[in-house]
Amino acid sequence: MFKIKSAALRHSFFLPLIFLLGCATFYQKNIIFQDYFAQGKMDEANNYLDKNKKLSQGNNKLLYNLQKGVVLQMMGEYQESNDYFEQAYYLTEDYRKNYSLEALSYLTNSSVKPYVGEDHEKVLMHYFKAINYLRLNQLDEALVECRRINIKLNELNDTYGNRKNRYDIDPFAHNLMGIVYEASGEVNDAFIAYRNAFEAYQKTSSFFNVSAPEQLKRDLLRTAYLNGFNSELSKFEEEFAMKYEHKPSEKGEMVFFWHNGLGPVKSEWSINFFVVKGQGGIVNFENKEYGMTFPFPAPTDSDGKSQLGDLKIVRVAFPKYADRLPYFHSAKIELDGNQYDLEKVQDISSIAFVTLEDRMVRELSNSLIRLAVKQAAEYAARQENENMGALLSIVNAFTEKADTRNWQTLPHDISYGRVPLDEGANKFKLVTQSHSKDNATYDFIVDGNAGQTVFQVFSSLESSPPSSLY
Repeated sequence: MFKIKSAALRHSFFLPLIFLLGCATFYQKNIIFQDYFAQGKMDEANNYLDKNKKLSQGNNKLLYNLQKGVVLQMMGEYQESNDYFEQAYYLTEDYRKNYSLEALSYLTNSSVKPYVGEDHEKVLMHYFKAINYLRLNQLDEALVECRRINIKLNELNDTYGNRKNRYDIDPFAHNLMGIVYEASGEVNDAFIAYRNAFEAYQKTSSFFNVSAPEQLKRDLLRTAYLNGFNSELSKFEEEFAMKYEHKPSEKGEMVFFWHNGLGPVKSEWSINFFVVKGQGGIVNFENKEYGMTFPFPAPTDSDGKSQLGDLKIVRVAFPKYADRLPYFHSAKIELDGNQYDLEKVQDISSIAFVTLEDRMVRELSNSLIRLAVKQAAEYAARQENENMGALLSIVNAFTEKADTRNWQTLPHDISYGRVPLDEGANKFKLVTQSHSKDNATYDFIVDGNAGQTVFQVFSSLESSPPSSLY
């Protein structure tokens, strides 16, 4: 498995790899696009993507489609946006592997392979598609995307055996499903979805930083009442310490989604391992600081000698997230002298951190296999030619870097609220609030129709720079 033939080391591709892979993160390499997007210059961001066609090809094709989908959504091009998200979906469903690139990744790093997306990214593309369909008033299609979220989470976790993600259920997906069901007049299905959402929030609140919103509790009580589920109504009234009083209304309603800030970007960190030779051809990669010990069979040459030589200390690089903190911490809607708070319903940054941490626990051994292959190649080269071994040592140092690609146009978190609408034009304000009391106000007009639900979305992109890129 680890056998390295010295003839392969003579190939000249190692030298250009030093310059191709470099040290910059994916965020830094795409800083022009990032600046356009963070400043809300969507026309410029879209044009930049169009002019850089190489971004839409090769290993970063998935990310191109995801970025393009978000930009077009913010430009109001909802159907075109969904076309790109659907392309992204097909890319995540394509399980075919390029085995040449798989082998090359063990000699370099994972960035030489096509980017397949973090688990939460594969899930969130369906949320963005659902939002597009809601803006197009295509409720059935939006429900399909909500169902896809839960299907995708089940599929992902079925592949992980005993090392599953904590992100195995998405409370917001169930909540959104309930909202869409109720907007479609299917109150029984809406109640089930709201109940599932509440139970999911109870399960995940400790590590995803979001508790069940008060609006969800009110929706759960209302649909229990409308379905005549009296025992369920009494149970949740007691659990929520809320008494439901039914107030029929002929008004329309708006569900408003607020995308706040920008999600984290990837940088890298590293761990130093001591390599301790054991018995029976086994070596141990040990890091006492983290209490890590990983035994590996030592690769040998044709004479039965270890190809790891006298290696003592090695460095392994891993991706980590650098957070971008939102400038605004909360928002509210003002309409006809009334205020409606928007409640946090999804913390994407927290999900990203937890999901990556869970993946790293599963994939640490793969990183050490890559390191062992690199060091065995270096040892084999030194046995044949000291200069070649020294060159390969430099290549190994440059290529031992983390894959820092990720979907970087996601919001930091999502909030929502319900607002009653009068018949006809309704003028309202969105007020976003910061700790410095430097609030921002935006004016909207939305038409209300009796008994109908309309959906609005707004993004506040103001965020701090990444907390750390090194």
